[in-house]
Amino acid sequence: MRTSPPTGGPRNGAVSFWMHDLDGPAPATDRLEGDADADVVIVGAGYTGLWTAYYLHANDPSLRIRVLEQRHVGFGASGRNGGWLTNSLTGGHEAYARRHGDEAVRRFQRALNDTVDEVLRVAHAEGIDAQATKGGSLLVARNPAQQGRVAQAMAHARRWPEEGLVALDAGEVRERIRVAGALGGLWQPHCARIHPARLVTGLATTLRARGVAIHEDTPVLDLASGQAVTPRGTVRAPVVIRATEGFTSLLPGHRRTWLPMNSSMIVTEPLAPEVWATIGWEAREALEDLSHIYAYAQRTTDGRIAIGGRGVPYRFGSRIDGDGLTDRTTWSALAGLLRSWFPAVGDVPVAHTWSGVLGVPRNWRATVSFDRATGLGHAGGYVGTGVAATNLAGRTLADLVCGVDSDLVDLPWVGQRSRRWEPEPLRWLGARTVHRAYLQADRAEAAGLARTSAFATAANLLSGR
Repeated sequence: MRTSPPTGGPRNGAVSFWMHDLDGPAPATDRLEGDADADVVIVGAGYTGLWTAYYLHANDPSLRIRVLEQRHVGFGASGRNGGWLTNSLTGGHEAYARRHGDEAVRRFQRALNDTVDEVLRVAHAEGIDAQATKGGSLLVARNPAQQGRVAQAMAHARRWPEEGLVALDAGEVRERIRVAGALGGLWQPHCARIHPARLVTGLATTLRARGVAIHEDTPVLDLASGQAVTPRGTVRAPVVIRATEGFTSLLPGHRRTWLPMNSSMIVTEPLAPEVWATIGWEAREALEDLSHIYAYAQRTTDGRIAIGGRGVPYRFGSRIDGDGLTDRTTWSALAGLLRSWFPAVGDVPVAHTWSGVLGVPRNWRATVSFDRATGLGHAGGYVGTGVAATNLAGRTLADLVCGVDSDLVDLPWVGQRSRRWEPEPLRWLGARTVHRAYLQADRAEAAGLARTSAFATAANLLSGR
């Protein structure tokens, strides 16, 4: 059962509030015991791995599918994220258009828009109560430089209207959510707020009922064409799918494939009705600001605010703190930011704080890939926008593996490659420098700089965004 936060501060780590809200993760079950065979073996029981298994089974129910998970279902980003089921196309429309043309990018964006509804459809059909509300997303500008980025976003939207962005003035923002100091903002309809852990555990329950084996407490030590090696045995299969996202750096040969970037969150205790009357937020939009080190938030079903963003962005050597412990400086900064957005929150306690990692490719573009000759496939690098993208990736991988000639298998992210990240200490120095530059940019803009800071421009160039 849930326990009270420790005296003097919020509950810290223990994967996430979302998992804790389910009375903690269920004990690991169905560990792999000895060597085994399958038609498809998937490494990682998060959204990517489970969606891939779901659509593989839908394409061909006769497939023997095994999913291998180092800890438990939803241990990674799928059980820790901010609950934004949204249509973000990471890596930028223009970069994809230069290589694939405008129409391919428009198809990609429309596919991501539709994916939001596909996730909601499956959750409803399978009886998964993900506590979803499709209220769109609201991005708020709180200083003149951020307001300038609203204008830039709308110039982008005129070329790429499929994204669905709409500009709002200060009054229109206040009608939705009364964020202190809001000068304007952006809204788009293709977004739903969800409870992440309910979705990922619900998917696992659905798959197990259909005969898909999910082996928890079964870490993969190495994978290669035809096999995945664990301490408990080797699974041999003609198709091996890597779905490890921010934990990819733990696999041999993948230390520099994707940067495991850290993101942190807090969630408050439930707010009183009179506080909600002051804040608004009746439509349950996903909420974000337009700072460079942006923060993202949602209003939970039980009347809390969950907000995430700032934290230690990267640990030397691609190290990962698996349990999600968060330092006081980080969660205190998030609490301070929350109260600057909503002064009415006052002294409502922070109930839980946690952290997790997301996978960042060097070019900041997610990918889906399958090599029929070797049977190896992977998907990921979502840069924090994977709640919806994982579903599209899973459908795409399933079609690639099964040889289905669908509209998905030639979308621009299929087979796209990114160079590896720099070796240490360059990787750590670069990540630290970029983070500090964005911090300096946000400080300058908050102090009155009326345009986007040159520090942010330089950080964009250095990071490859």
